[in-house]
Amino acid sequence: MIKNIVFDFGNVFLNLDLEGALQNALNLFELKTFPEDMNAINCLYEQGLLSTEEFLEFYQDNFPKLSKQDICNTWNFMLKDFPQDRLDFLKKLKSESQYKLILLSNTNELHINWVKEQVTFYNDFKNCFDAFYLSHEIHLRKPNTDVFEFVLKENNINSENSLFIDDNKENTTAAKKLGFNIWNINPKTEDVMDLFTIKNNLF
Repeated sequence: MIKNIVFDFGNVFLNLDLEGALQNALNLFELKTFPEDMNAINCLYEQGLLSTEEFLEFYQDNFPKLSKQDICNTWNFMLKDFPQDRLDFLKKLKSESQYKLILLSNTNELHINWVKEQVTFYNDFKNCFDAFYLSHEIHLRKPNTDVFEFVLKENNINSENSLFIDDNKENTTAAKKLGFNIWNINPKTEDVMDLFTIKNNLF
């Protein structure tokens, strides 16, 4: 029986445009693919192992024609809207007090600052959770095993009675190996609000 629900943030609650953001960045940087050093820098930044200033300096050093604002705009391009209905769903879930609710998101400082500015009910959203983990604050990121072990230990819970919801297949595969029940949500065809319909066999 499920006692704990661990949610991703992007493409679960906050809509993202990953494909559009990738193409926008490649166009701006005049690249066909991202080189390994850029991917490595992005991962370090997402884990909070690089400051925002250092992150922006890296991109300015490599693309001196671009301003910091250009880089920030491109980096945040993927972030879209947060439907109010999803917050209402989460609030109802919280009020029923049947499950421990945990957020586990690969999120960096620039992205979360944008969310705080643009999503007027961000604090209400955050307050719905019993635990709220952002990768740049805990210095751990999915799909690495240690981040899931961290969540289990910190909350004194078992993976077998926990459901992990994420749109990234690599992340849900990693969680499943540790015994989590999973929902690899498809943001194009599924919505987190349909949780108890789509995953009714678990509850």
